[in-house]
Amino acid sequence: MEGDLRETSDAGLVMAISRYHQDALAEAYRRHAGAVFGLARRLLADAALAEEIVQEVFLRLWNDPDKFDPGRGSLRSFLLAQCHGRSVDLLRSETSRRRREEKDLRRTAEGGYDLEREVWDLTLADHVREALDALPEPERQAIRLAYLGGHTYREVASMLDEPEGTVKSRIRSGLKRLRVEFAAAGVGLGDWT
Repeated sequence: MEGDLRETSDAGLVMAISRYHQDALAEAYRRHAGAVFGLARRLLADAALAEEIVQEVFLRLWNDPDKFDPGRGSLRSFLLAQCHGRSVDLLRSETSRRRREEKDLRRTAEGGYDLEREVWDLTLADHVREALDALPEPERQAIRLAYLGGHTYREVASMLDEPEGTVKSRIRSGLKRLRVEFAAAGVGLGDWT
């Protein structure tokens, strides 16, 4: 029967494929797979992906041979159109995937930076807490109320029932101790003093 198929027209092959004659599909593959592969290879620039497209195009022909209309063109042009459409879909899909991956990488990188910053902030907060706890109680109270509580020197003096000059002196003295403590830990205080 194979000799008969070599003489059969493409339309006849498709008719035989619709009747599930595998040898007809093999003959169509023999005639047109090279052209389909060549187009897919040019479009995708990847032999493995091109081979997948060829398999998919011929599998579609096997599963749905009625989509081929010999009145609209040759089997080769039909298969090449299928190849082109599927290759373009794959390119779009790959481009979208790459964009998503790049976006995810950027988000991860930015998130990693934020995570690094958060870890640093937590470490710094621990240093501040330890250094504050090491201060004498009057200095610690005045600094907490002024810097962590957001109160003015006058408000702190009123809250502690101390003269404003004394409160300022305690804050200044406490900040100097903190600066020394942070410098020893390798942490800068910026404009605290």
